[in-house]
Amino acid sequence: MENRQMTKKQLARAAILRLLGFILVMGLLLFGSAGSFYYWQAWVFLILLGGLAFFTGLYLIRNDPVLLERRMRYKERQVVQKNVVLTGFVYIGLLFILPGLNYRFGWSETPLWAVILADIIIAIGYMLLYRVLRENSYASRVIEVAEGQKVISSGPYAHVRHPMYLSVILIYLATPVALGFWWVTLPGLAIIPLLATRMRNEEAVLSNDLPGYSDYLKKVKYRLVPRVW
Repeated sequence: MENRQMTKKQLARAAILRLLGFILVMGLLLFGSAGSFYYWQAWVFLILLGGLAFFTGLYLIRNDPVLLERRMRYKERQVVQKNVVLTGFVYIGLLFILPGLNYRFGWSETPLWAVILADIIIAIGYMLLYRVLRENSYASRVIEVAEGQKVISSGPYAHVRHPMYLSVILIYLATPVALGFWWVTLPGLAIIPLLATRMRNEEAVLSNDLPGYSDYLKKVKYRLVPRVW
């Protein structure tokens, strides 16, 4: 690894601190808005998401620490991407606050089977994310082209151009149901056009800066769902 990169020990410490910080913020939003620690759907969600993130991070530390370091970057260079990320933060905030308020004020009820199904969908979405990270060592969190980067056309990338965003959509749309407030799923569909904007800009950047990517776009025609879009 280059000198500017962290050692595995430093990377593991930074990743664990970031994960704990993220869970703490989510917990504050969920339990703070709910006004109660008896919000069991939030406990299940945090344990599930935290566990999946932990084991994914553990795999990356052992097998692909450079990718983990890439995944810990947040500073976008593209103006379009900066706007998408900013809007995404607002979306995520509402995604956690509104279900908590629903728990507090009892606006609606979500049946147990729906909550369990949503948790299963979140797990499936995260497993797809894990599969993407195993296949693509260049799957940075920001839109960039790394030195020596190659076009990935195997695994899930053989079927759709952006399998990572498909995993994100599955996780985000299932989250309100898992947290007991399925109504938020309807306005939550706004995440799809938001990510579509990010995908189009990403394709433009990669087509310009990554040799062979334009040919990949001709080969794999669909962005998220085969034969749909």
